[in-house]
Order: sequence, then structure tokens, then C-alpha cells
Amino acid sequence: MDLGYLAHPSGPALGSQPGVVVIHDVWGLSDHTRDLARRFAAEGFAALAVDLYRRLPEVRIEDPGRWIRDLSDPRVLEEVQAAIDFLAAHPAVSGHRTGVVGFCMGGMYALLAAASCRGLSASVVFYGLLSHAHGMLHADGGLDPARKPREPVAAAAEISCPLLGFFGEDDEFVPPADVDRLRAALSGASHAADIVVYPGAGHAFMNDTRPAAFRPELARRAWSRTIDFLRRELR
Repeated sequence: MDLGYLAHPSGPALGSQPGVVVIHDVWGLSDHTRDLARRFAAEGFAALAVDLYRRLPEVRIEDPGRWIRDLSDPRVLEEVQAAIDFLAAHPAVSGHRTGVVGFCMGGMYALLAAASCRGLSASVVFYGLLSHAHGMLHADGGLDPARKPREPVAAAAEISCPLLGFFGEDDEFVPPADVDRLRAALSGASHAADIVVYPGAGHAFMNDTRPAAFRPELARRAWSRTIDFLRRELR
């Protein structure tokens, strides 16, 4: 399909499940992201792994940080909104609630979506990039304000749905100080938020296609908490 990859339970269960938009990392709509969508479907959700790059004329990622900095956040969030609207109208969801789950760059957009997109009832952020001051989002000359109008952590106080976030204590791209800033910002939000930090985990600890980063036990625990959270908030 044009928007991305859709997975949902089949048979009698069709039309009786909530929706989940899955937002990929910087590398795009990969087999790993499709597999995550199928895993959500096996748990009883209609899952749309959205392709954020579908309208781009060419995708050549030689420097992931530069690529993310050059993306237009408003345009990417339009793609996320289109995915939310598509699921809300799809027979597999049929009026049930919709949430969003994102990983790395996608986690950043899951946070921004919680603060700006319509129709969301839950957001799950896996090691989303938070700061413009350092890391992958930092540029010595500053960022284009049209493409990057606000720092992800600055949007946290405006979330319009409950949020669950997972980070690794040893993440080279999201240091503990950024997570502390996120917690502080979420403390002023009008919806509940829970931030989990796993010792011994770095970036992409959920990604089982990256053996050096993958932490099987922590991934299992985070997955279980994610499913419980989505079932509660999207019921």
C-alpha cells in the first residue's frame, strides 16, 4: 500500500482491534519494521508501519545525522497524521482508538506526534532523539527553523495522550541528562507519562537485527510493557 505496510489479525477478529502506527528509524521502512508490525498484529492490533520517505524523490543515507537534520519535521508529521487517519477509517480498526510507536528517529516523531497530531490515544517512544544541543540533531551553524521548528524535548509538555518511553542508560545518542529533561518537561503535561531507563542498554536495544545493540531480556520486558500499555490505553 502507498502509506506503508499494514498488518492486522484476520478472520473473525477483523474489525475488532485498535490501531497502532509504527514509525521506523532513520533507515526507513525495513524488514525489521515490517516484522514489528506483524508482531503487533499477533498481539491483536491493526498495525501500519508508515513509510515516511514515500514522497521523497531519492533516499540515499550516507550520514544519518545529517539526513535527520535535513528532514522537515512538519512534513514528516503530516505523513504520521495521514497514517493515523487511515487507520481510524480502516475496517480493521472501525472506530477503535489509535496509538503510535516509534524507534530512534521514529521515537522522536512519536513524541512530536503526541504533542501535535490529532486522533492519538497513546504514544510509545523507544530511545527517541530529544535534543538539538548535541548528538545527531546538533549542527554547529544551527538548524533550519522551518524544518526543525522545535526541540523534541520542548514539545513534551504539550502531549495530548498518555506516553510511555524507553531509553538505555548507555545510549550514546540520548544521554541521561536528556532523559532527565524529558521527565521534567512531562511533569507539566496534562496526561500521564512513564519513562523507563534500562541499565546495560544502549541505543537500538530492541533491534534484533543488530546483534551488538540487541538486549534480548530488556527487549522482552519493554515489549511486554508496551503491549500492556497499549491494551489499556486503546481499549
